Amino acid sequence: MTEAEDRKPQSDEARMAFTPPAGIEVGDSESETTSEFALPMGLDVPQSTSSEPEGSAFTTPGGYSVEDASPAFTPATGIPRISLTKDLPWQDRMRTMLRMPVAERPAPERMPKVEEEGPAVPRVLDLTLRIGELLLAGGEGAEDVEAAMFAVCRSYGLDRCEPNVTFTLLSISYQPSLVDDPVSASRTVRRRGTDYTRLAAVYRLVDDLSDPESHISLEEAYGRLAEMRRNRHPYPTWVLTSASGLLAGAASVLVGGDLIVFVAAMLGAMLGDRLAWLCAGRGLPEFYQFTVAAMPPAAIGVALTLTHVDVKASAVITGGLFALLPGRALVAGVQDGLTGFYITASARLLEVMYFFVGIVVGVLVILYFGVNLGAKLDPDAALNISPRPYWQIAASMLLSLTFAVLLQQERSTVLAVTLNGGVAWVVYGAMHYTGEFSPVAATAVAAGLVGLFGQLMARYRFASALPYTTAAIGPLLPGSATYFGLLSIAQNNVDKGLVSLATAASLAMAIAIGVNLGSEISRLFLRIGSPEKRRAAKRTRGF
Repeated sequence: MTEAEDRKPQSDEARMAFTPPAGIEVGDSESETTSEFALPMGLDVPQSTSSEPEGSAFTTPGGYSVEDASPAFTPATGIPRISLTKDLPWQDRMRTMLRMPVAERPAPERMPKVEEEGPAVPRVLDLTLRIGELLLAGGEGAEDVEAAMFAVCRSYGLDRCEPNVTFTLLSISYQPSLVDDPVSASRTVRRRGTDYTRLAAVYRLVDDLSDPESHISLEEAYGRLAEMRRNRHPYPTWVLTSASGLLAGAASVLVGGDLIVFVAAMLGAMLGDRLAWLCAGRGLPEFYQFTVAAMPPAAIGVALTLTHVDVKASAVITGGLFALLPGRALVAGVQDGLTGFYITASARLLEVMYFFVGIVVGVLVILYFGVNLGAKLDPDAALNISPRPYWQIAASMLLSLTFAVLLQQERSTVLAVTLNGGVAWVVYGAMHYTGEFSPVAATAVAAGLVGLFGQLMARYRFASALPYTTAAIGPLLPGSATYFGLLSIAQNNVDKGLVSLATAASLAMAIAIGVNLGSEISRLFLRIGSPEKRRAAKRTRGF
């Protein structure tokens, strides 16, 4: 390069923006690249004598001391330490922890069931899903199913678990730590059946797993679960058919029927039960099973009217409806909605609606033909029901007993639920007939006592509350309001019929809300060895 070319200024492309201008000398101290975080010259920083490895965002700060640290940083008052009392039933302990954030849940104190090499996470999750499937298929509420699933995982040391329950799908996720990949599993509930004996056995298994003194391995838990599935129902088919007939007969006595009405309602319900079993064996959906089962009681009532037999035909039809009304699914649906499981609650209530529509279709078809044939059915017969306390109390207890048999309950619980049903009807009769309260208010109070008693018995036996509450609400089901609403519609009195059906829906909601309220009252004010209460979901004015 010549001297002239060397003095020639360089182009902008050949020079960086950070190149020092010509004529400015740069010292050796700034020859290296610096940043705005570099220390000024002349400032001496004491260096640590110990050589520490390069840290990260999760490294404890250099000036941090565990002994001098405050108990919590957020919120300002600190996060209270949660210590769960072992004397409480596992349902209450697990519900409390499920409503806590994961970071606030107390870690398991001991893990006696964990093998030396660690828990088999996939097998624990599979066992948890199978237990949750049996509970959900048996009609248990979503919150109780999640509590049971969490209890099983926690008993094997998997404390960072998140169960999730919907109407037909169970899923659970376990994250060992913040840096490990989570493990998830799911299971679909395709069949639902009512067997409270199996439900009680599952509760006993979860209770044994949650007991810190027990040492149940995975193999033993799987064995007990397989034995539950193999066990047959406690009552044979002919007993169930007879129970459905006696239930309908007892319900007909509640609404003013006599001996002939009792027998007619019993025969109609038994015939409807057999037809429903026949449809189920042919693979027809439950909607058509309810439709077919509702026809024989209505047909017998219409036939008695056409033959001019001096009986109360409305009681025959009403008694048949009592055996079909889906009170169990209704209570479970409302309970899920009140506890925040809105998807499951919507699905359950939609199922109840389909069952109810099936009953409506079956009864309306028979009533329509009966009215056209000249049957004299009186829609105002509901106003002429005279109270017969002793007969009605006995009928309510018989209704609860037979309902318990249909639910496949354990024989040890039948007596308690029978007495509970009798008490519920006594309270309802005292408020409605003697105190002249509205039927909705009387039903809600009676159902609340049923729920309270059911929770007390469940806590006493560390079992599910369903066997003590579901059958006891049988005498309170709105069978007569449903029938008279359908009869008015069949006679072209649509407005009057819709009012009666709205009354039936109000009574059904009063039953469901009353049962749930009684259960919640028992949890709020009954304390067993602990001053703690279950945390509620943090929802305030929709936030």
